[in-house]
Amino acid sequence: MTIETLRIRLEWVRPAKLGPLPVVIVHPEAGYRAADMRGILNDLAAAGYLAVAADYQRRKGNRWRQSLFPWQDPDDPKRVIDRVRAHPDVNRERIGLLGFSQGGVFSLLIAAYSGRAAAVVAYYPVTDFERWLKAPDAELGRRLVFGIIRIGFRRAIGAKSDKELQTLLRRASPFWQATSIRAPVLLVHGDRDGSAEIDESRRLARRLAELNRPVELLVVRGGSHVFNFRDRTQADLAWAATLRFLDRHLMPEQFSLFRSSRRTGSRNVGLAAWTKSDTQSL
Repeated sequence: MTIETLRIRLEWVRPAKLGPLPVVIVHPEAGYRAADMRGILNDLAAAGYLAVAADYQRRKGNRWRQSLFPWQDPDDPKRVIDRVRAHPDVNRERIGLLGFSQGGVFSLLIAAYSGRAAAVVAYYPVTDFERWLKAPDAELGRRLVFGIIRIGFRRAIGAKSDKELQTLLRRASPFWQATSIRAPVLLVHGDRDGSAEIDESRRLARRLAELNRPVELLVVRGGSHVFNFRDRTQADLAWAATLRFLDRHLMPEQFSLFRSSRRTGSRNVGLAAWTKSDTQSL
């Protein structure tokens, strides 16, 4: 799907059952494509969800490239959920969002800007880019590194001044868009994450709670960044919590009761551990 200089690539996997179906839209971490989420889509479909993965590219000159900030038009964050809602097999009232790292940021922002999500699960997101780039609690060497990253962010966004950079970073930060996030949120974060420290999720959880929004925070003990693609035990723990959360908010009651009675264990989120499910591709 291409809209002017924005390209959105989608991967679809559906369960072998009739619609309308609850949906989970999956966003990968930075540097990965929708196609790389195929295993996760298969597992969601096996759990009864129509699963859709999305990634974004911006055209710069004659080349399409992934970007830290792919959305430039106010309608860009809504385009994926609008496309999914248009599918005839979709239950429009039961659309959830699931994302990893940068994908978690995208998922939270889509919930904020579209107002159409029924549930959001975000794994180890950066929730306040302005604060993250300043790294106020980091040692001097790390702050210097983040200063260089900040320069790169400014170039990537195209900000012409520090004030404009601040405005754009806040638009891209779930913490600053929390007032618009009304869907139930599950944040999943390792307590040894050195890339996006757990305080990123803790601050957003506190902010959402202050706003009386439904929010849960799962702290994975010993979990590093992208822990679920590295450690099977931690992955099983997080994935079981993810499915329980999605079931509670997206599954019609009779399906949820049936599945909870027959589920025998949690699933590993690690891509290498995926097995084929009884699914069919769209």
